[in-house]
Amino acid sequence: MGAMTAVLLIEDDDNLRDALSLALHRYGHTVAPAPSGEAGLSALADRPVDIVVLDVMLPGIDGFEVCRRIRARSTVPIIMLTARGEDFDVVSGLETGADDYVVKPVQPRILDARIKAVLRRAPAVAAPAAREVHGDLVIDRAALTITEGARQPELTRTEWQLLLALSERPGQVFSREQLLERVWGFDHLGGSRLVDACVQRLRAKLEKEPSNPRYVQTVRGFGYRFGPVA
Repeated sequence: MGAMTAVLLIEDDDNLRDALSLALHRYGHTVAPAPSGEAGLSALADRPVDIVVLDVMLPGIDGFEVCRRIRARSTVPIIMLTARGEDFDVVSGLETGADDYVVKPVQPRILDARIKAVLRRAPAVAAPAAREVHGDLVIDRAALTITEGARQPELTRTEWQLLLALSERPGQVFSREQLLERVWGFDHLGGSRLVDACVQRLRAKLEKEPSNPRYVQTVRGFGYRFGPVA
């Protein structure tokens, strides 16, 4: 049996936090529970975890701000819990850097499946000499590093998977549904929002002018493509 996944669960509802902690433990995870954003950030500073499960509605620092602060220093995967599943909560969470979201009431088996799906997104190591040059952007698929000019952007697992999927076939247009299947690996009701938000974050890290992208381009009415870049 492999090592247990370390989950940081930031949830202010005592009953829900206890119930999810117990359920996730039964599914083979170790859980560090935190009742507030402040407590969660402190716990994350004390010890690394494999993934963060983060409630949106928290007292004091809300989930969006906690997500921003985590992303400022870490690429650890984040799944957000939203009470309503409304567009504002979902889009705001994804734009601040969350990898996925689960709508309350939370079914532990669904949360466990999402945790496992996010953690499976570690980019596959490619064969040697898998170094690609696209203008100023250099992608090393073997070392899992990228450089853009003098910069070395740090990507989350999901951002990496999206970049690798698109750049594997420069110029080919991928629909949102195709990218959802290739990157997220499952059918998701909020699929287009997941894809669009991840594209937005990727552009912010790669592009000199995110509003006029050179690498990750929109093909209106169809989806996205990578370049081609001369």
